[in-house]
Amino acid sequence: MSKRGFIVVGSTGSVGTQALDVLAEHRDEYAVIGLAAGSQLDLLLEQALDFHVPVIGLTTSPAGGEAAVRARLRELAAERGIADPVETIHLGDNAAEAVAGLAADMVLNAITGAAGLGATLAALEHGTDVALANKESLIIGGSIVLDAARASGAQLVPVDSEHSAIAQALRAGTHGEVSKLIITASGGPFRGMTRDALRRVTPAQALNHPTWSMGSMITINSATLVNKGLEVIEAHLLFDIDFDHIEVVVHPQSQIHSMVEFTDASTIAQISPPDMRLPISYALGTQDDGTTRRLTSGAIPHNWGQPMHWSFEPVNHLAFPALGLAIDAGKKGRSYPAVLNAANEELVSAFIAGDIAFTGIDKGLARALAAHEPAAEHTVETVLAADAWARDFARADVAEQNGGR
Repeated sequence: MSKRGFIVVGSTGSVGTQALDVLAEHRDEYAVIGLAAGSQLDLLLEQALDFHVPVIGLTTSPAGGEAAVRARLRELAAERGIADPVETIHLGDNAAEAVAGLAADMVLNAITGAAGLGATLAALEHGTDVALANKESLIIGGSIVLDAARASGAQLVPVDSEHSAIAQALRAGTHGEVSKLIITASGGPFRGMTRDALRRVTPAQALNHPTWSMGSMITINSATLVNKGLEVIEAHLLFDIDFDHIEVVVHPQSQIHSMVEFTDASTIAQISPPDMRLPISYALGTQDDGTTRRLTSGAIPHNWGQPMHWSFEPVNHLAFPALGLAIDAGKKGRSYPAVLNAANEELVSAFIAGDIAFTGIDKGLARALAAHEPAAEHTVETVLAADAWARDFARADVAEQNGGR
């Protein structure tokens, strides 16, 4: 039996490294044929050597260019006493797209932020299934991404734990039998805090997530609940469910990752430990016909002999208005989600740098969305233009907030 070929872009990040951990356990069935990363050259090269990868990409070209990469690769290979397996090296802004566009069975897109759009489209246009950890590319691309998938027949497979949970629960019924999607949120580190208290939280506090270990951008997004708003938009696009039938509830224990309520009042929940290797393995097990073969993930199952307590509570929209702002942007569509995402990335970076207060993030988002005037057409060009406009607007907003704080 020939091995299925996998590509991982964003391979040096949290999701990318965990995906490679899962693939390492299934080397007899899966081959990693391409890897791309942002700037962590040595880790990328180590991964290429570990999996004998023929094609790699690095979006941040090091001093000395390809010659320097080749020299470092030979050095690392010599330390292991093995041959250099890399045949092709892509460097520069389009490196991830070049790798994602290779012929493969699946591309796992684990790039952070809007930068992942090009890689998603490159894979889909080639007819390659995309395991989507980079939710932003679907959110800002919207119909552009969906149309590319339909045109080539490629599948969009969710990797986020919430959307993987929904996909698994949806196997219990048909689309017409769905009453509601219920996305769970841990509530982040500031659950229960008042709006006034949130003004005084520090970046260090916001980066201390109670459940998940993630990159700084996603961790802050979880604290503001922007991440849940993005997940609502993603769920709407992935599963073709109206926004009015998608609900967010706070579940601090992060054991039930999402639920589907059906028209007969049955609710199907997906329950597992908060370990990203599980949704990653579920996505990687997706077959060409859309069925999924469950792979061992390395996640440790629950001990059902131990007492457990799980609770649910509504979102405090007064304290965390960013969730509602994100959902409103999703309902408006066109380039509004791109503005939401781009402005948020700039505002989060400003908060981490200490330039604005925690509550300055959602205030800046509200101002950016109110000021945005979308283009008549929704194309890659107008999405990228909206992204650039939102970043400029947010930077100016940061300067104003910082000066007046």
